[in-house]
Amino acid sequence: MAAARVSMAASRTTNEDLEDYSAYAHMSEGQLLQLAIERSLADANLSPWQNRQLRARTEAAAPTQQPPFNPNSANPPRDKGMVFAWTRYNGNLQVTVEPVKDMDPFLLAIWRGDAKALQDILHSNSINLDEPNKDGWIPLHETAYYGHIECLDILLRARPDTINKRTHVSQTPLCLAVGRKHVSCVKHLLEQGADPNISNNQWETPLHKACEKPNEEIVELLLRFGASPTKACIQGGTPLHEACDAVDVLNFLISKGGNINTQANDHASALFEASKNGHDEVVEILLTKRVDVNKANKTGLLPIHVAAKNGHESIVAKLIPRTNVGKVKGSGISPLHFAAERNRDDVLETLIEAGYDVNAMLSDDWSKMYEDRRSTALYSAVVNRNIEAATMLLEAGADPNLDIFNTLLVAVRKGSMEMVTLLVNHGANVNALLPTHPTSFPAALVFCVKDMLMMKYLLVNGCDAVSCFNCQYGNNSHPPIKLRQNGREHIYYLNDEPSEYCVQFCEIISTPSASGMVGPIIDTLLDYVGHVKLCSRITDHLDNYKDWAHIKEKSALPCTLMNLCRLKIRQQMGINKLRQINALPLPGSLIKFLSYE
Repeated sequence: MAAARVSMAASRTTNEDLEDYSAYAHMSEGQLLQLAIERSLADANLSPWQNRQLRARTEAAAPTQQPPFNPNSANPPRDKGMVFAWTRYNGNLQVTVEPVKDMDPFLLAIWRGDAKALQDILHSNSINLDEPNKDGWIPLHETAYYGHIECLDILLRARPDTINKRTHVSQTPLCLAVGRKHVSCVKHLLEQGADPNISNNQWETPLHKACEKPNEEIVELLLRFGASPTKACIQGGTPLHEACDAVDVLNFLISKGGNINTQANDHASALFEASKNGHDEVVEILLTKRVDVNKANKTGLLPIHVAAKNGHESIVAKLIPRTNVGKVKGSGISPLHFAAERNRDDVLETLIEAGYDVNAMLSDDWSKMYEDRRSTALYSAVVNRNIEAATMLLEAGADPNLDIFNTLLVAVRKGSMEMVTLLVNHGANVNALLPTHPTSFPAALVFCVKDMLMMKYLLVNGCDAVSCFNCQYGNNSHPPIKLRQNGREHIYYLNDEPSEYCVQFCEIISTPSASGMVGPIIDTLLDYVGHVKLCSRITDHLDNYKDWAHIKEKSALPCTLMNLCRLKIRQQMGINKLRQINALPLPGSLIKFLSYE
């Protein structure tokens, strides 16, 4: 190989044919080249030996005083040891580095694939072909890496005993040739006796590398010359795992005895990897070979779990008939959980239609992995505000009241009226409490003190308004509102530490951020209760605003007979009937009256 290409990206101007090199205009050619190589050497596919040679030549190449580099110059800069050719490729500046002087002619012949020059040097000089560099590379490694078959043959005839020589990371010439997909070199090395089962320091054989970057011809060569399809690498993966995205290679490995049920160190099978990465054809092949679909990885997940998680609906559909439901339950998590959490609606629909339990609960171990200690797939759909997923789950029978933190509280807190309506219509408990922070009133009201529309909707659907006036302090003085150390109000959030103190509604609406809404809140609540007494804290708030005087009077006046009748009828109906009030055989005007319309 005569040159190593190193690219350096440059900023583009509005003119697509021109580029702005002003940022590099002050740099000399040597500095510019050094910058380019330092940024891009890792991507240049150079061998360790060539890397050091290029760095050494580059560091010596920087001239002391030179005019700024002009990329449009007809004459590219030159150095006593190298020739630099500047070209453009895909809008980037390309630097072609060609060592021509002060370089080891033997190594230069190998890089360029100059078989004649290499043969002449071997005849005229005493070259030690077994002496490694500091990375353990000998000339045969370099030749195999660059794929020059004639040079490879010359070196092998000169020192056939070096054919399985290893670098410091245990790479053989065969391993390097396979990694670079040099088919002719791979074939020649095998024909000359290269061992296809020598692994590198990661226990990867050449067959691993051939399957990692699928090349059917090389795989066939390696297997024909005795490569083992079942040998595992340090992670426990076999060539079959590496080939799970290449149909032809996979078929070939299986035909040569590859174990389709082999598992890596994390217990992931080839089917698990194929299901995770969405390789439909590979999954189909493995299924036709009667692969075990119920082999779990170390975390207990099955292929159907990972396929659902990554949204591979067609694979999920293929796995469903073969997957053991008992194994799924034993894993502590349902594919439905992953589908709902990742918004994989098509997968969710397929699993529901297949009969997967929409009320499946996460095991304690899985639930503890979530800060909110969720348990159901529905909870994830609500958290994601995914109306379509929540609708599918609820219509399939999902219970909205199974999670530690009720799904309705999550929806109210997120301010999603559409989700709240959906949950209420399917039986969500409008009077649910917070398990971490006990309240003397429905916890949903904590999250809608600034959303009167949401509050009215909850009250119409049976949220307990009377409890908001049950203050333990009554007309007595109240303790001061507690603030956080950073000054934030002590509003109660789902992720707070558990508390034994029972919070009063008057405390919630008396915080600085909510106190401006006390009047409208109390005015609304009074419509949903009979005769109640206001505590001293609420009375003080109402006294502070002249516009709220009528609200205080409203609380002191006897409740109207009409409102008492409405409250009594609603009480007799119960919450469940209130949700279905529009379907009751009642006059429209009565339905409106009972619904506060």
